[in-house]
Amino acid sequence: MSNSYHIETKCIQSGWKPSKGEPRVLPIYQSTTFKYDNSDQMGRLFDLEDAGYFYTRLQNPTNDAVAAKIAELEGGIAAMLTSSGQAANYFAVFNICEAGDHIVASNSLYGGTFNLLGITLQKQGIACTFVDPDASVEELSKAFRPNTKAVLAETISNPSLVVLDIEKFAALAHAHGVPLIVDNTFATPVNCRPFEWGADIVTHSTTKYMDGHAMSVGGCIVDSGNFDWMAHADKFPGLTQPDESYHGIVYAEKFGRLAFIQKATAQLMRDLGSIQSPMNAFLLNVGLETLHLRVPRHCSNALAVAEYLEGHEKVAWVNYAGLKSNRYYELACKYMPNGTCGVVSFGLKGGRDVSVAFMDRLKLAAIVTHVADSRTCVLHPASHTHRQMTDEQLKESGIAPDLIRFSVGTEHIDDIIADLEQALQSV
Repeated sequence: MSNSYHIETKCIQSGWKPSKGEPRVLPIYQSTTFKYDNSDQMGRLFDLEDAGYFYTRLQNPTNDAVAAKIAELEGGIAAMLTSSGQAANYFAVFNICEAGDHIVASNSLYGGTFNLLGITLQKQGIACTFVDPDASVEELSKAFRPNTKAVLAETISNPSLVVLDIEKFAALAHAHGVPLIVDNTFATPVNCRPFEWGADIVTHSTTKYMDGHAMSVGGCIVDSGNFDWMAHADKFPGLTQPDESYHGIVYAEKFGRLAFIQKATAQLMRDLGSIQSPMNAFLLNVGLETLHLRVPRHCSNALAVAEYLEGHEKVAWVNYAGLKSNRYYELACKYMPNGTCGVVSFGLKGGRDVSVAFMDRLKLAAIVTHVADSRTCVLHPASHTHRQMTDEQLKESGIAPDLIRFSVGTEHIDDIIADLEQALQSV
């Protein structure tokens, strides 16, 4: 689709391109396998000489159409759907790292990602140094090692809502010859396009705003195509040296700017198999078609909630980058001038126990292990999503014991605030 189209049009029209007589709506290719007329046709697919489908674990037409839509929304050249956002982050890192390598990551990350990088990847021989995203370039540079292969951070961190200075991190990563991977789940490409600020690879938990209805778990990796792997060939042998598990292909030579996604598909998806189901991809596409309508509503509702909470006598603190009083307000205006996200974090006077009691008294907002869909929901990270972290790790991640993560939905704002008010009055 033409880059001249606005993102609203891309949300609806990108991806599926029906030909004469084909369905107007993206079909669900609910098949594990695809037929060919002779052995040579199939063989050329396995040699990566022809493009096509032979097994859904590797590629599926429904998935590819949705991945193409997300790539267009982000301004990337290629994308791959995964079974979850966690799988997307894992694949994005593991596609360029192996045992003995090192990555640098923001310490303001979703708890599952923090655990993935700090514990699980450590078991696979990939070390991670966590850094304060607000630290100076000089301080951040100390975290890099000769074997550093990537930098990873979130556009807006979950749940601490730190806004990343993308340009600063991109310049830092490139100065050390490595790509910047940005998880853009909370901002979505409607509010922020990290490639325009120097990021190289973007990941998403499509489970959140992209799906928007809490129906389908999924993830996505998008490649900008801008990082020159051959210019740093010694750092990335998986892309610049022959892959003996795939006929000795050198991905960066054979596929050029498409090398990253091609390797992730042909090698990682082949071996690890964290594919998104075609049915979930279909549901995701339905969500994407209204993303441009829902995200502004989430943001306007969240700003109204943040302003209400900021003025309430029982509220100890509020964190939302859309507030002029917020420390990240200027960064948010730079990178996300049309809004940040629909998530507000806050704490109540009286500490953790009062915050938990307040949550239990909400009626409209549901306590669920989820965030960023059309229904307002709430969570206490220290007790739920981040409970595997120590108090010291919670502190490093910017998560206070009393932090309430309030995901503002698209219901009428008066009803959301009335629910907050009745719960606050009862504690």
